[in-house]
Parts: sequence; C-alpha cells; structure tokens
Amino acid sequence: MPAHVPPIADEREGLLAYLAQQRQTLRATAHGLTDDQARMTPTASELSIGGLIKHAARCEAGWTDLILQRQRGPQRTADESDSAEFALTAEETLAAVLDQYETAAQETDAVIAGIPDLGRAVPVPQGLPWFPADVKNWSVRWVLLHLIEETSRHGGHADIIRETIDGATLFPLLAAAEQWPDPWFQPWQAPTG
Repeated sequence: MPAHVPPIADEREGLLAYLAQQRQTLRATAHGLTDDQARMTPTASELSIGGLIKHAARCEAGWTDLILQRQRGPQRTADESDSAEFALTAEETLAAVLDQYETAAQETDAVIAGIPDLGRAVPVPQGLPWFPADVKNWSVRWVLLHLIEETSRHGGHADIIRETIDGATLFPLLAAAEQWPDPWFQPWQAPTG
C-alpha cells in the first residue's frame, strides 16, 4: 500500500525503510513547487521547504561522516549563519538540493549496508554545545533512529509550510509524486490559471 513501509525482515531493513519513508514524505512536500515557492517562509518561522531539504541533506551527510569518522570539511561556509542553513538562497535551486538529498541518502544507505553490527560505537564529538559532554559514544543504531526522528520533525515543518503556500497536503502530494495507481486520495494538481 502506498505511503506505508513494506513488511520488513530485520532491524536494519526496518530502520532504513522507515528512514526512506520519512525522506520521501519530506521530498513530497516540494512536489510541484517552483524555486520561488520553495524559498517562501509563509509561517511565523524562517523555515522554507527548500531550506528544510537543504538542511536534511547536510545533516544526513554529516551523520554519515560521523559514523565513518570522516572529516570532509565544513558543510557550510564560514559566513553562513545557523538560520542560513535552513534557507534556499537565490543561487540555489530546489532541484539541486533535492539531488543533494538523494546523494546523501544513497551514501547513508550504502554505508549502513556495509556495517555488520548496528551496535558499533560512533564517538560523540566533544566540545560542541549541541552534543552531550557526558556521553562518549552512540551506536550506529542510535544514529539511524536520530535521523528518522530529525527527518520526521522537519517533514512536519514542511507539511505546515506547504499547506500554507497552496493548501496542498501530504497524501494528495504523495499520490501525485508517486503516481499511485488507484489512489485513495485525489492526487494533487497544480492550480491552473
């Protein structure tokens, strides 16, 4: 059934399936938007759909780097503020951040597939205020659960923003984006005129 995670065989498959589902619902909130609409911040927050997807891509890549203990360098420029990470700039396109998100997702899935034990320790970076000083390690499993939680939270933000932009809601957007056969929701259609 569309919009549901298929039956799973084991923990790893389940965690990756639920993460994939949450990624898809976040991407679906951008279905049919123009770059200008993806930049809109129509609610009380400074969040935009394009900015949320950009952040989710960077966040997921950062957690994959942490699992691998790989330093790629800063994911944002030195002069970029925290709020700028959640904004789609005039130079960025929705298509580009969706591509970045897909690349990050594929890399995460490949990395997780190559780790035999989801209980493997992932060292907690020290000296950063947003990480706990009293925890030395997480597990790969914890990181996956955190990615599911983080993606879900931002998907909820994106749902509200999208509904504010043009009234579109998740299931009609999914039905349109995924071209559901026999949809149980009327697929979203771009307004005419």
